[in-house]
Amino acid sequence: MSDQFYALTIAGGRGERLKPLTDTVPKPMISLNGRPMLSYQVEWMRSQGVTDIVFLCGYLGETIRDFFGDGSKFGVNAHYSLEDRPLGRGGAVRKGMSQVPPDAGTVLVTNGDNVTDQRLSEMTALHERRDALATIMLAPYMSQYGTVESDEDGTVTRFVEKGRLPLWINAGVYLFDRSLEQRLPEVGDHETTTFQELAAERRMAALRSEATWLTVDSQKDISECEKRLKTMFS
Repeated sequence: MSDQFYALTIAGGRGERLKPLTDTVPKPMISLNGRPMLSYQVEWMRSQGVTDIVFLCGYLGETIRDFFGDGSKFGVNAHYSLEDRPLGRGGAVRKGMSQVPPDAGTVLVTNGDNVTDQRLSEMTALHERRDALATIMLAPYMSQYGTVESDEDGTVTRFVEKGRLPLWINAGVYLFDRSLEQRLPEVGDHETTTFQELAAERRMAALRSEATWLTVDSQKDISECEKRLKTMFS
């Protein structure tokens, strides 16, 4: 088995809700505290032992290549998978997987527009224990609204500003067995195809993570993410 540890990051998103910030860069390259969001993810990957990163590029992909180059300034080997037509997330991962050595074993796959400090060793342990073909990181579902708690008599007991709901969401951080390449769609989304099949076969594991997880879906998220990133990458 190769000593290299490969990661694929889906970095071709247009980020329509973040215009005009995304008029000149793809969503993962928007600036947070003066540096691209994707650079925080790369720093985390390197800290977790990743040696090689395949950037899955679509919209304005040249900006990613111009920033990361061969990856040497960031302590990794950078590779690029460029779409000449939209393939969807699953299709992009399948295309990029061709750059990963056949003996790679486990491959880290991420959405390029999130940042976490999750320890990959926890995901790897679960992945191996469950003999899974894919393991996904789950994050708590936080309410976008303030919630109100009351007792059975109708008395308000407390207000919670954007509290945590009793649900878990897909955090867009995965461990894939290298053999999954042939099960990914050539065009389309892995979440509506491959993931559904693996769940039905009970070959998919999920880590309920309490780690920090950040993503930017709108401009109002930017200031909060910048504050938390200063703590994570001080």
